[in-house]
Amino acid sequence: MINALEQTVPLVDLRLRSETVGQAGKPDTAEALTVRGRFGFETGRAWDTSFLVEGVALTALVDNYNNTFNGKVQYPSVSDPETYGLNRLQLKNTSLPETTLIVGRSTIALDNERFVGRSNWRQLEQTFDAVQLINSTIPDVTVDLTYLNRVNRVYGKNSPQGTYRGDNYLANVGVGTPVGKLTGFAYLTEFDIAPTDSTQTYGARFVGDRALGAFGLGYSLTYAIQRDRANNPLRFQNDYWQGELSGGLYGVTLAAGVEVLGGNGVKGFTTPIATLHPFQGWAEQFTTHPPNGIDDRYGSLSYAVKNAFGPASSIAATAVYHEFRSARLDLDYGSEIDAMVKATWRRFAWLVEYADYRARQYSSDTHKLWVEMDFVL
Repeated sequence: MINALEQTVPLVDLRLRSETVGQAGKPDTAEALTVRGRFGFETGRAWDTSFLVEGVALTALVDNYNNTFNGKVQYPSVSDPETYGLNRLQLKNTSLPETTLIVGRSTIALDNERFVGRSNWRQLEQTFDAVQLINSTIPDVTVDLTYLNRVNRVYGKNSPQGTYRGDNYLANVGVGTPVGKLTGFAYLTEFDIAPTDSTQTYGARFVGDRALGAFGLGYSLTYAIQRDRANNPLRFQNDYWQGELSGGLYGVTLAAGVEVLGGNGVKGFTTPIATLHPFQGWAEQFTTHPPNGIDDRYGSLSYAVKNAFGPASSIAATAVYHEFRSARLDLDYGSEIDAMVKATWRRFAWLVEYADYRARQYSSDTHKLWVEMDFVL
């Protein structure tokens, strides 16, 4: 017990962010200047068990924005409401061989977080009240099983959409191979206040990379099928598939891919507990998936260097172009250009990110600009 207390480490995660959003049809431009702090500690292990507690405080220094429930509908939405409370509270036990058991309020990030993630882009991250079991007894095989009955969403505890409750089961099994990682998954969800998002999703993902001299080749392929489940009043079956190829040389990476989420005209393939920001454009016009689905064709160019010039220890820059159409009826939704520059120095990170969505047959023209500074202890 004394060793566990001596090995306790503090948890400090600070973020200062400016977010500006202009949207056609809204009379005013949203201006949000927010600061978020997460503070807590994690003990060392006693009886193969550690304890973690972390609180969160989010306040707005400039609040000219619609946080989705404050009534400021003249502004575009910025989903960062003022919040103070508990973020994580968990016990982690490793007494069984090659097994980790996590009980309590925690973050869960599976694979690339396309189906289950922490949504850490927003100032409030997504957490789960859950029991999670991770086992790696078989060489090159990881089994991750979770039961959760509450999703604490990024909208905050005071939002009508801030909490989902229900019986949810997540299974993820990954197998390492010489050419990449193959993962099979089954995600069964049930949500009390969003019953049309109660689904059963089954799929597989393969991702890997190869070094060909100085050239690096990356590849990924995912397929999933989704049906209604539990209290869902709808009856549907939609497919998901994704493929991407990338090539890198001397810090420069070029990638191209396609991601298709099916839809039957009433209900589109849905991922309500995913991390959404990295997918389908940073302007986040498709976080609510269209009933006719979405076909996203994209290409990106990025550059990253370590031991960078000046005070930065690393610098990364990325530009992305998207063309969006519907998976059903082939509607021309629109296009988007995204750009980002990030620099790090010791425990600090600075970010400038921009997104410009040009609407044709879906949503409305939207541009967003973020300027951010982070500190993590």
